[in-house]
Amino acid sequence: QVQLVESGGGLVQGGGSLRLSCAAAGGFFTNYHMAWFRQAPGKERAFVAAVIRSGISTYYSDSVKGRFTISRDNAKNTAYLQMNSLKPEDTAVYFCAASRIWLRVRGADYDYWGQGTQVTVSS
Repeated sequence: QVQLVESGGGLVQGGGSLRLSCAAAGGFFTNYHMAWFRQAPGKERAFVAAVIRSGISTYYSDSVKGRFTISRDNAKNTAYLQMNSLKPEDTAVYFCAASRIWLRVRGADYDYWGQGTQVTVSS
């Protein structure tokens, strides 16, 4: 059983930056590929980015490519999402998730989820 805890959300002005963290406990972190999803009010949960177990490969949705960077530190059992050039449309609850299968963008393919952290971007 893997427990995931997100942190780092908050309120930021448009054009600003935030760094989200996802701390994992209770399992073998390096067995899982990690991803970030987000859910805006009234919308379905959407894939944001994923990082492979080793950290070598990453994958992004078109909406965040070039602005967000996903990474992981396997020594610290933590995944990160660096968000730059934030826009009001990035406002959402951000969730980290873990999967044994690489390059999945459907939430149903992820085994473990965090509780989410709110990101609000003002215009």
